[in-house]
Amino acid sequence: MEEKIIKVGGLNINLKTKGEGKPLLILHGWGSSSDKWQKTGELISEKGYKVIIPDLPGFGKSEEPKTPWNLDKYCGFVEELSQSLNLEKFCLLGHSFGGSLSIKYSLKNPGNVERLFLVASAGIREKSFRNRFLAKISSVLKVFAFAPFYDLFKKAFYKFVVKKSDYLYTRGVMRETYLNVIKEDLSGALSSISMPVIIIWGENDNVVPLKNAYLMKERINNSKLVIVPEGDHDLEQKLPSLLTFQILSNMK
Repeated sequence: MEEKIIKVGGLNINLKTKGEGKPLLILHGWGSSSDKWQKTGELISEKGYKVIIPDLPGFGKSEEPKTPWNLDKYCGFVEELSQSLNLEKFCLLGHSFGGSLSIKYSLKNPGNVERLFLVASAGIREKSFRNRFLAKISSVLKVFAFAPFYDLFKKAFYKFVVKKSDYLYTRGVMRETYLNVIKEDLSGALSSISMPVIIIWGENDNVVPLKNAYLMKERINNSKLVIVPEGDHDLEQKLPSLLTFQILSNMK
């Protein structure tokens, strides 16, 4: 794929592109990059599509935001990116965090998205007692930021109590960005999505539970659910050919 650096919203953004034809914009997940989608992108481009995969701000070879972002700021970035690339009507694919971003963008710009692909998409945030308890404890921990061994204790809390969290692997401005992003629950807005939606999920996804796929299918009108047998959260890396087949089968 062709790779280049472009300026979007004052940030240097790394971008991969390949192919000609109907455009497909791919938004990767948290902690990921365009590199992990390269094989899938190449396979799709061979079938008459122009594939565009940016490293989202703060990931891969793209520049970090100067201040903490939230989902709306990332949505504004996608709007500026699509305008700079003259994308007036395109298919949009989002994986994990990129899925929640794709949902938000599609809700705000329904006229631009011809078809939406949600691959193991984030966006549904359970308001369980455990999550409310952990959020409360996390805010209490900040009060003791001055204390010795605070960083060590905080890491232990996220590793052994929160467990499944990308927080431990973020640094600097991206830590606050991560906390901002996971606060937003999009489940109540799913019924407002207007374009056709293809939901693709690995049967054995241990990052975003399969029940979320069924909930999205139930709430999104004009949606189709594809469950990949034996697939996990990283279909683009472990089963790129199968994922490509499912995407191409639902592009028209």
